[in-house]
Amino acid sequence: MSANPDGPPPPGKPKLLSRVQAAIRLRHYSLRTERAYSDWIKRFILFHGKRHPEEMGEAEITEFLTHLAVQGGVAASTQNQALSALLFLYREVLKVELPWVASFTPAKRPVRLPVVLTREEVQRLFAAMEGTMLVIAQLLYGGGLRLLEGLRLRVKDLDFGYRQIVVRDGKGAKDRLTILPDSVRSPLKRHLARVRLLHYEDLEAGFGQVWLPSALQHKYPQAPREWGWQWVFPAAKRSLDPHSGQVARQHASEKMVQRAVQAAAKKAGPREMHLIITIIAANSGRSTHDQNCSTMSAPS
Repeated sequence: MSANPDGPPPPGKPKLLSRVQAAIRLRHYSLRTERAYSDWIKRFILFHGKRHPEEMGEAEITEFLTHLAVQGGVAASTQNQALSALLFLYREVLKVELPWVASFTPAKRPVRLPVVLTREEVQRLFAAMEGTMLVIAQLLYGGGLRLLEGLRLRVKDLDFGYRQIVVRDGKGAKDRLTILPDSVRSPLKRHLARVRLLHYEDLEAGFGQVWLPSALQHKYPQAPREWGWQWVFPAAKRSLDPHSGQVARQHASEKMVQRAVQAAAKKAGPREMHLIITIIAANSGRSTHDQNCSTMSAPS
């Protein structure tokens, strides 16, 4: 018996992908995870001729994962993400406890040496940037933040008095403290003054709310419009919020930051172009206690 990726379900039973979405949101996973898991589940079903996952199991998962590595040539991290999505589907949605799926062909993990820019190279990169993108780059580098961690900062997460940043729901869904570099404090304050004016304009226009996890929004219904909950780096334009379905201002786009860093790296030199995308625009590997980070001043 064949089935399409989203059904057909028995009468009164939600479609499969709707059940996946509900299970993910119940666990407060990110929207990015929701989209990635849903996509992998669709690909798994289509790979097996639109058979319903309830008709399949460990053998079909193994075949799919091996295909990704051998024919698809995907990276190990991509294969692991597909495995995580399928394990979530079976364990959390279908309530089927699979034995450990270990017989598939693993994708090869590349062995790479860590790369670090020199102080002079970082200065050249920053000198080729300006405005909000420069503030973001300095904050990511100096605070040791991953790109999404920086873009998801709320105003209340910045503590200028104690010179620290609260990173909420970071890697491993854990909160942590990191330094607020002295070099970025003044530019960041000027940036926040502009953001506050933008927030007031949004409020005057009948908007000004940001997305909050549903539990917080129910507990504090006024919080989405309060200044402390606003994004530190809001998007330039309002758009439809995928969580609430309302028009709101999202945080700045990852791709916008990555493009700005790429453009600056081209100006700064070939070595910076090769390295900086990994170091700043993807995932900072610097220690958050590196004194070079905290004391580096912006180029004049």
